[in-house]
Amino acid sequence: MKTRSKAALFRPLELPCGTILRNRIAKSAMSDSLGDGRGDPTEAQIRLYERWAAGGLAVSIVGEVQGSPHFAEKPGNLVLGPGSDAARFRALARGGSANGAQLWLQLGHAGAMAYPPTSGPRGPSALDSPGLTCSALTVREVQSLPSEFARTARLAQDYGFGGVEIHAAHGFLLSQFLSPLFNRRQDRYGGALANRMRLLLEVVAEVREAVGPRFPVAIKLNATDQLEGGFAADDARAVVATLDRSGLDLIDISGGTYFPGARSASDGTGRGPYFLDFAESVRPLTRTPLMVTGGFKTLRQAADALDRGVDMIGLARALVLEPALPNGWRSGTAGDPAFPTLQNPPEGGLTAWYTMRLTQIAGNCETSDVGDPEAALRACDARDAARIAPWNARARAWPEAG
Repeated sequence: MKTRSKAALFRPLELPCGTILRNRIAKSAMSDSLGDGRGDPTEAQIRLYERWAAGGLAVSIVGEVQGSPHFAEKPGNLVLGPGSDAARFRALARGGSANGAQLWLQLGHAGAMAYPPTSGPRGPSALDSPGLTCSALTVREVQSLPSEFARTARLAQDYGFGGVEIHAAHGFLLSQFLSPLFNRRQDRYGGALANRMRLLLEVVAEVREAVGPRFPVAIKLNATDQLEGGFAADDARAVVATLDRSGLDLIDISGGTYFPGARSASDGTGRGPYFLDFAESVRPLTRTPLMVTGGFKTLRQAADALDRGVDMIGLARALVLEPALPNGWRSGTAGDPAFPTLQNPPEGGLTAWYTMRLTQIAGNCETSDVGDPEAALRACDARDAARIAPWNARARAWPEAG
């Protein structure tokens, strides 16, 4: 690879808010499932983000941080609100921002995909399909959501995190509102795209107002749900164009959903980045920096994406395999990560394998043993089950936001 091409990955990026990221490599949001089962960070989770910070990336994003314990994806998520352990969150912020890195929190709400043993799943519309049942949010509940996201963002700022990312992808609540497949509302939050994106725009506006103009606010947006009748590329382009006027600092392009039975982009077998063509198509529609997440497996792919108008590269599984990959790429001492071949994993098994690999990294005990994705899935399920009782006890005692 030409030195000039590789060097582009390690040029700083100044965001519209004025924050300067030291290079173009981000650890995109993943549900690491390393919370304590009550919504607070653990020592293991802090070590994980310290490892990534030491590895030379610009920013890590903590996946699925909830504003309350009532609609979490899993009981390993973090919850940042009036009942949180402020000292533990401050320690996480310090650990993940060492070595010149930044640590951002992804603001999430699982909605219809909330974990039933700890939640009553609620989405834009009532659903009753195999593996997924939920009731519909009331108008009042929908209207309360922007202020909840904003409170969480302000706490992230107060506790020392470097920025926030609003999660509007992968089938979580804001993504559900955007999708005509899951949003069948007849009020001002459903129907035409202008209505389906209304909640998202309200969330972005309130978050920006809460944190002020100098704090990074990003958004993760699907290029497509990869579901027939769902959120597709034309609508996604229209949303990107509208977001150009909303004061965001970064638009993180991804795709797919985690609805039961749906195909996940990250479980695909493609050799290249999944959503780079879409990002290139929206580059003329926005002045906001663009990040692409999904499918980057080589240094060449990451560097070439910058030549196509992308500003940041979002790596997830590559950084699970090699936490110090940015340092290795920069120094020339590391090649491309060796992705394991996992034969016939069950549904959810591949994600579970990477989740348990994160647990190993957090314990400084990762090995080269590929292991069994079925065993990883059983381990993840058992860990979640063990957290149900403490999570529910914490949720019952959770103070209402003032």
